[in-house]
Amino acid sequence: MEDKPKASEEQLAYANLLGKGAITGLGLLVITFFVYISGMLPNVVDFNSIQSYWKLRAAEYIHQANAPTGWGWVGLLNNGDMLNFLGVAVLAGMTVICYLRIIPIFIKKKDTPYLVITIVEIAVLLLAASGILTAGGH
Repeated sequence: MEDKPKASEEQLAYANLLGKGAITGLGLLVITFFVYISGMLPNVVDFNSIQSYWKLRAAEYIHQANAPTGWGWVGLLNNGDMLNFLGVAVLAGMTVICYLRIIPIFIKKKDTPYLVITIVEIAVLLLAASGILTAGGH
């Protein structure tokens, strides 16, 4: 019988934090969805007219619905439809948060190659999320 490979300290730390983040993000999605459909908060895009926007291209939708782009939703969190983005942001940000969690482990182990790779990966993800770099003809 072969011994099963064991997860390293950093793998366990990453996985444990990712599991908690996934539950948090999904919980936020459920809660904010109910806030949205209940009408407890106003919406940026009228709930009753959203269906008329489904047929539009993204640029047309943004223009006609006066919807925010990029990180514009953050300033509109007092609206039910924008509040939904909190759960998405938590889920999307978990990779960076998990990478930050394992940096001290790599430092403690003096694992310089993985430490450098992790720091570069965080920098790339933050740069991509920042919106500084753009592509396409928009």
